[in-house]
Amino acid sequence: MAQKTLTDGTSTGAVEAPDAPSAKRWWILAVVAVAQLMVVLDATIVNIALPSAQADLGFSDGNRQWIVTAYALAFASLLLLGGRIADLFGRKTAFLVGVVGFAAVSALGGAANGFGMLVTARALQGAFGALLAPAALSLLNTTFTDARERARAFSVYGAIAGAGGAVGLLLGGVLTDAFDWRWTLYVNVLIAVVAFVGGWMLLTNHRDAENGKLDVPGTILVAAGLFSLVYGFSNAETHDWGSALTWGFLTAGGLLLAAFAWWQTRAAHPLLPLRILLDRNRAASFLAVLISAGGMFGVFLFLTYYLQLNLGFSPTKTGVAFLPMVGALMVAAQLGTTVLLPRIGPKVAVPLGFAVAAVGMAWLTGIGVGSSYVSAVLPQLIVTGIGLGLVMPASMQLATGGVTAEDAGVASATVNAMQQVGGSIGTALLNTLAASAATDYLAGRDATSKLVQAQATIESYTTAFWWSAGMFAAGAVIAFLLFRRGVPEQDPEAAPVVHM
Repeated sequence: MAQKTLTDGTSTGAVEAPDAPSAKRWWILAVVAVAQLMVVLDATIVNIALPSAQADLGFSDGNRQWIVTAYALAFASLLLLGGRIADLFGRKTAFLVGVVGFAAVSALGGAANGFGMLVTARALQGAFGALLAPAALSLLNTTFTDARERARAFSVYGAIAGAGGAVGLLLGGVLTDAFDWRWTLYVNVLIAVVAFVGGWMLLTNHRDAENGKLDVPGTILVAAGLFSLVYGFSNAETHDWGSALTWGFLTAGGLLLAAFAWWQTRAAHPLLPLRILLDRNRAASFLAVLISAGGMFGVFLFLTYYLQLNLGFSPTKTGVAFLPMVGALMVAAQLGTTVLLPRIGPKVAVPLGFAVAAVGMAWLTGIGVGSSYVSAVLPQLIVTGIGLGLVMPASMQLATGGVTAEDAGVASATVNAMQQVGGSIGTALLNTLAASAATDYLAGRDATSKLVQAQATIESYTTAFWWSAGMFAAGAVIAFLLFRRGVPEQDPEAAPVVHM
């Protein structure tokens, strides 16, 4: 600690050295990682439990998708608001309120006695997750000021963000098989206790934008725009792209987001300052997160169906089958952020990751009705995991790096929004393409034959995998064109340490 002395000799008291790292930073990373895991798990952990929940509560197939969609709608539409609240009122407050709220509504969902109660709990989970996720990510951005340590911290965070979906499938399968579907929600209470105690002990409520004000018109415009966009893509799964609900909401979402962008150029206290988007590397990183999230659903969603329905895997065995991909992703995350990015820069590292992931997905299209997991799935999963591990953590680090501390929360929220919107777009697009491929294959064939039906499902999966490979290939080209050459410089003024 240093004393700041005025010209008249009086002392202002202790002032923390701006470059002094927090002694508790690695413990803070552990707490943030636990909280982020809780949020990411819920994007997939309930999926495997849905058949059991549907049988128990008796809701229809048409309503089933809303258990997943309600979470995505609330999460995506409120993320920027959650990020700005963290900047204005303090990250510790936002973090702890998000953790407690998430745990409480998870318990509500676990105790649900009907469809309405469960879907309400899922929507509230998304709302509290929208407060928690940007607060957690912005804490990393402001806690780790050393470039090498910051890269290591973001490799851990990015690995969790990329692999959390697969971990959710594993944990969901284990809990459903061993206990009951309700434990896929109750487990959040146990995780939240650890995150809350750690956050309460380690964090202080430092506010970097305490003199700012909340942009109410901007909040309404972006929340409504993101809601419409995610709802439109989600609606395409159950209807079609020509449905008035689909294109109507997509059009409304585009117009509302355009109005939001216009308003941000005129607002005195913008919700999303455009200076965050105008940096070339940051804009490229946002797009990389969007594309990688969209393509990842080709792995998690359709491969889950293939393993269970075609290869006869149990929910638990399905989750275990994804673990090699998780391991590959985590190793590549460390390599990408601590070795490749500092040496060759994002213009090479991120497109390389996308290209590797595209190869893995294209290779996965070789599956058949009687394929072996060891030869037709395992190597491909490892290759795809390596590719995503090079893309996700590096993109998240670059997307939040270089912003001032007062914008850390909203920049972090934008990363999460890109991931959520990308996932929604990927799910809707791939589902629609897969369903069309199955229908086209059945045309002119005996649709009552089990062999024909099985092959139709293979056609739907491989179509989704090809399109995922195409997304990753497009991501490689876009990343190569948009990222600047060279290694990004660490701005010592950009992310001052949080006062612990």
